[in-house]
Amino acid sequence: MKTKILTILKEADGFVSGQDLCHKLGVSRTAVWKVMKQLEEEGYVIEAVRNKGYRLVEVADVMTEAEIGSRMHSKWMGKQLIYLPETDSTNIQARRLAEDGYPDGTLVVADCQKAGKGRRGRSWSSPPGSSIYMSFLLKPDIPPYCASMITLIAGMAVTQAVKAETGLEAQIKWPNDVVVNGRKICGILTEMSTELERIHYIVTGIGINVNQQEFPEEIQATATSLRIETGRNISRSGLIACSMEWFEQYYELFLQTQDLSRLKADYEALLANLGREVLVLDPAGEYRGICRGIDEGGQLLVELPGGEQKAVMSGEVSVRGIYGYV
Repeated sequence: MKTKILTILKEADGFVSGQDLCHKLGVSRTAVWKVMKQLEEEGYVIEAVRNKGYRLVEVADVMTEAEIGSRMHSKWMGKQLIYLPETDSTNIQARRLAEDGYPDGTLVVADCQKAGKGRRGRSWSSPPGSSIYMSFLLKPDIPPYCASMITLIAGMAVTQAVKAETGLEAQIKWPNDVVVNGRKICGILTEMSTELERIHYIVTGIGINVNQQEFPEEIQATATSLRIETGRNISRSGLIACSMEWFEQYYELFLQTQDLSRLKADYEALLANLGREVLVLDPAGEYRGICRGIDEGGQLLVELPGGEQKAVMSGEVSVRGIYGYV
């Protein structure tokens, strides 16, 4: 009921009468009043005027199930929403939900993680009150080798959502980072459960630096936040909802072909390294080349000094800019 009341208040042009809310929701005036008090305790500023009703005056950076749900306009992504004030890891939680039979598109969001991790098992700093930590569950009928492309699609979705919500010119650093002004604001980790040639489920975790104003010393040179880049607080709930809308749009195109053929041009338009010299950190030996985009399978195409083009797989190597992180 709280989500429905929030949605009605946000869509209203002015006051909404208590009687109208009671009629639409089939509840008592007392029930409506209790929800309004709960919302005020969470940080919403609500004006209540006799014979007029209620009006939403101000929304702080509130992140609750009701707030996220009231902003969600996707068709199926994130409609099954689990919000946790604290968890070990949203990826771990999403995997548990998958094993319990939760549906395709289930979204897990937490305000704080105690065991967050990034690519190659690296720890992911997860303080409360400022960032986005979310994971979603997918159950596609695709071959397991296609799963790595989900990371690239998620990167596109976050990049577009950051642009829409902040106006910043976000870009993708292949394969799993989103950057602003050459510094990382987002990391993405995709995991899956498979059996032979069948995928049981895929879990994609996304961490976004939203309203932090400082970082641990070891990542200060490469990390930033949307708050630092814009000079203002950004709604985490709004960014979550917008990311899900973009992901749903891109993912449905991906499922039609089971590759990135219909998304390749859009991805390359967001690719920070396109046309620039990169350093490929391969276990077999480092090498340099010019980034020429991606192929339909999501591999990075690097043109070597002699003109040969090499396809780089994301699970094998890291890629850096020659003069910095990007």
